[in-house]
Amino acid sequence: MNIENINETAQQILNELRKTIIGQEEALEQTAAALFAGGHALLEGVPGTGKTLLARTLSCVTGTLFHRIQFTPDLMPSDIIGVNIYDMTERKFNFRTGPIFCDILLADEINRAPAKTQSALLEAMQERQATIDGGSYPMSPVFTVFATQNPVEYEGTYPLPEAQVDRFMMKILIKYPPETAEAGILDKVESGFDSSNLETADIRKVLDLETLMAIREAARKIHVEEPVRRYITQIIRATRSKPNITLGASPRAGVMLMNAAKAKALLMGRDFSTPDDVKSMSLPVLRHRILLVPEAEIEGKTADDCISEILYTIEVPR
Repeated sequence: MNIENINETAQQILNELRKTIIGQEEALEQTAAALFAGGHALLEGVPGTGKTLLARTLSCVTGTLFHRIQFTPDLMPSDIIGVNIYDMTERKFNFRTGPIFCDILLADEINRAPAKTQSALLEAMQERQATIDGGSYPMSPVFTVFATQNPVEYEGTYPLPEAQVDRFMMKILIKYPPETAEAGILDKVESGFDSSNLETADIRKVLDLETLMAIREAARKIHVEEPVRRYITQIIRATRSKPNITLGASPRAGVMLMNAAKAKALLMGRDFSTPDDVKSMSLPVLRHRILLVPEAEIEGKTADDCISEILYTIEVPR
């Protein structure tokens, strides 16, 4: 696929997503970028802002195999990965795959399951394979996790382990929509839209598995000039020396930021990445990879505030 065709496909995807998600333009672009880059995304927002609806709509638009797991405190790792079952007739164990074997996985309310269950996703998210009883089972080459979590409710939840949080390319914030967009949601429901039945939104499939693989291959080939690569390195290293940050971003974060910038360039119809691509992807890629000192949190500072300050102080290459 050439750049023009990919850009046209990207715009079609965004247009289809807008049929169900109103007033979340930034989140939609970041979601499409994660899909194109082959990165997992953590969707965070208060209940009722459309996190699950966004993932469900995306599965309809891509036409790929979609599974959903509702995370609960009693969920076991075998409920996610699968289990070996002994066949009395054949006198051998047969592997029964779990819902993780799909193209796009919606891990709904991922922080409601204990750490042991959450960690069952680690190998799949990093290596796209699952190991059960010593045997390795390959997964879909486009396997992508879109997980949701509620940032304000802590009762009955388990914070995600740092190792797993780092596997997510982006943490996408689903905020309250603007007033005009929120009014548009009511108008859409009044005209017949039902979020529980996506057929009422007339969602059209835009791409298939082969096309998605071709787009991801094109994203990997997007060129990033050396000054832009050095710019990414400066941003990552600055997170480790800022006084308000107690844990900075890892080298993996730099790779993720560069891949996200490539996907952003592809969305914009370019075959090269710019510093603006890096800046626009810095917040979603880095906000979940840094930890603030307690004093900064007491003062009301957020990870986004610290990242924005870093972006302001580092000279942008021409």
